[in-house]
Amino acid sequence: MNRDVGDRLDDVIRACGVIARYVSETDLPEDLVYDAVRMRLVEIGEAVRMLPSAVTRAEPDIPWSRVSLLGERLTRRYFDTTPAIVLGTARVDVPHLCAAARRLRAQQH
Repeated sequence: MNRDVGDRLDDVIRACGVIARYVSETDLPEDLVYDAVRMRLVEIGEAVRMLPSAVTRAEPDIPWSRVSLLGERLTRRYFDTTPAIVLGTARVDVPHLCAAARRLRAQQH
């Protein structure tokens, strides 16, 4: 399946929204939230990896190369990640990433 830039940005935006919902739920067990957030971060990493630098250059405050490597790190070096790091990323960094992806998506129309 061939996905364009808009599709990839939509994937990032959607995954960020789901992450925000997961971390705001107080009734879910932390280990379940951790696992769910990790999977969505893997999706984000894959989507960002496929974005052209000509697109991401418009949002220089986002460390796009680090975001794209995040998915790989979470799958291949899973033992190096802790709930504190993953959930901290979800709460602090993901909202900024989402806002940047929304701005980029708006430019695609």
